[in-house]
Amino acid sequence: NHIQNPAAILPPALLIALTTSIGSFSICLLTFKLVDRQSVQGKISFHLFINALKNIAKAFLALGIGILLGAIVNLSNVNIAFNSWYLLLVFIFLIGVELAFTSFDRSWLSWKILLVPVAAFMGSCLASVLNYFLLSDPYKLNEVMALAQGYGWYSMSGILFTELHSAKLGGIALLTDLFREIFAILLMYCLGWRFPRSAISSAGATSMDVTLAMGKQSCGKYYVPHAMMSGLILSLLPPIDNSVFKSEILMNI
Repeated sequence: NHIQNPAAILPPALLIALTTSIGSFSICLLTFKLVDRQSVQGKISFHLFINALKNIAKAFLALGIGILLGAIVNLSNVNIAFNSWYLLLVFIFLIGVELAFTSFDRSWLSWKILLVPVAAFMGSCLASVLNYFLLSDPYKLNEVMALAQGYGWYSMSGILFTELHSAKLGGIALLTDLFREIFAILLMYCLGWRFPRSAISSAGATSMDVTLAMGKQSCGKYYVPHAMMSGLILSLLPPIDNSVFKSEILMNI
């Protein structure tokens, strides 16, 4: 409703999603090539792959319905006050409830496990620098950096960007993390059996929920703690990172 040219948000969203996914995968792969050459391999499952794609399709369907309803309301000249910030608070509350029922083990805090989310963060930041030069105007570096910090959590990033900056960047953030989740599923399915930690790293925040079942199947049960801890840490980072980067964005408006 508030984006003048909706088609213009698709190319940057695809670019950021692709480069951050590949960046996280590559940095994690290089890291563990240096520190741990041995890995336990899992197996692939076409059934899990199809189920994951169905979940993505449902997300895109919900997005399409929202756009359609917004267009209808706009044509009807009806003013409806809607604050998506409260939805974000609900999502964060539900994440907290989910974490309260998660059983953690001290071994999950090993440095090898913690390297997975660190690699995801580093890969996303390096990809952001590349994206800044590729996208150039009208995007600033801190905007591109913030867009890379969603880690697949599209329900959060889209709301935060819309509330703190603009509907345009909110739309880019939403599509970026939707596409990032799709790329994570593809990497998990195609390469997770061979490079499990790297596939989990590319999955970002989704590794503890949406892609967890696929990660367990394709990467192996041994890597479930990697997926849970990486997903947990990368679920906590986006609200902090995005707020930090977007506070700089607000200063530059």
